[in-house]
Amino acid sequence: MWWSWPLLPALVLFSVLSVVRVQTAPCQTCRKLTDSFIKGLEKTSNKNFGGGNTAWEEEKLAKYARSETRLLEIVEAACEKSDFDCNKLLEQLEDQVETWWFHRQQEAPDLFEWLCIEELRLCCPPGRFGPDCKECLSGPGGVCGGLGRCEGEGTRLGDGECVCDPGYFGQLCQSCADGYYREKSSNHSTPACAACYHSCKKCSGPEDYKCVDCKPGWILHDNKCVDTDECGTELARCLSNTYCHNTDGSYECRGCDQACVGCMGSGPARCKKCARGYKLRGAKCLDVDECSERAIACPGLNEACFNEEGSFRCECADGFIRRDSICVENQPYSGPEKGLFDDMTDDEVLVLQQMFFGVVICALATLAAKGDMVFTAIFIGGVAAMAGYWLSEKGDRMLDGFLKGR
Repeated sequence: MWWSWPLLPALVLFSVLSVVRVQTAPCQTCRKLTDSFIKGLEKTSNKNFGGGNTAWEEEKLAKYARSETRLLEIVEAACEKSDFDCNKLLEQLEDQVETWWFHRQQEAPDLFEWLCIEELRLCCPPGRFGPDCKECLSGPGGVCGGLGRCEGEGTRLGDGECVCDPGYFGQLCQSCADGYYREKSSNHSTPACAACYHSCKKCSGPEDYKCVDCKPGWILHDNKCVDTDECGTELARCLSNTYCHNTDGSYECRGCDQACVGCMGSGPARCKKCARGYKLRGAKCLDVDECSERAIACPGLNEACFNEEGSFRCECADGFIRRDSICVENQPYSGPEKGLFDDMTDDEVLVLQQMFFGVVICALATLAAKGDMVFTAIFIGGVAAMAGYWLSEKGDRMLDGFLKGR
């Protein structure tokens, strides 16, 4: 074992770090793990090795009840695969679980108490709380007088203060909270606290006429709590374009109607001033129909006017669409525009070429016949040039493209 000595400091450090990590695990995870372990014990209580020769197996392998085989079966089912916290804690506690199983089970049969409270110090016994497991406040009815819970009870957390049940308050939850009264009791036990009428802060009974003090938003009148109308006083604070609406014990600010600029209540009849697009008619702010009241609501050509609440809109009339802010006739798209001669056949183009040359030559010949030497020279040169181009493939292709507009 000499080789293990250099590893000893590292093992000690690893052990300390493991304990620190375990101490941060919550008590509820440890309780859940031990509860699941106990269920596994109950589930395997009547099992054996199942090898066919139970007597020989128990003689050679020890009793199944304390065997490693049974321990492995319980551990494998202790945590659900999706429960990360449980599996992580179980992995860290492998040595402690084996110690309890083989050596401490007889003297400490309660796994939760031995593991979670004593060994890991993650939890406290019932009625105790905090790092040192101090005792919770208790009264005649138990912890917190039996009328609340101790903050942090059973864990190493919390401050031990009593969190009282509804209707109770005080250090031990022995007093009735606001809105509750003490019922009469026929025996010698402490009577329970019951709810007052909903508007009463203090009362002597559940009826509305047994109020002694009122909740905010109510005033006491003949032992009854009457709602205060904040909207009729300076208590209400509402923003502009909203109005005050009284409720039981309070008020709320609601938005004015869209026809209003400021209002005193709900609807277009309670406006202080009409909004744009509305006009006061009688006692109400009503929508203005701009399409009928304006001479030209939509000045664009081929536009139609459509009235809306408080406004209007201009759209193109049927059969027209808007292009560049102008309504134009909606025609189906038929592709790019065709050239002047796109629908002509090649033979028709050839005939047109011949007619064109004939017209040109005739015009030049007429001018030459008048004795004009200039046009005579142009005529002779033109005939020669055109004949050359006419006979060439290049000239034919050029003229063909010219006449087709290509």
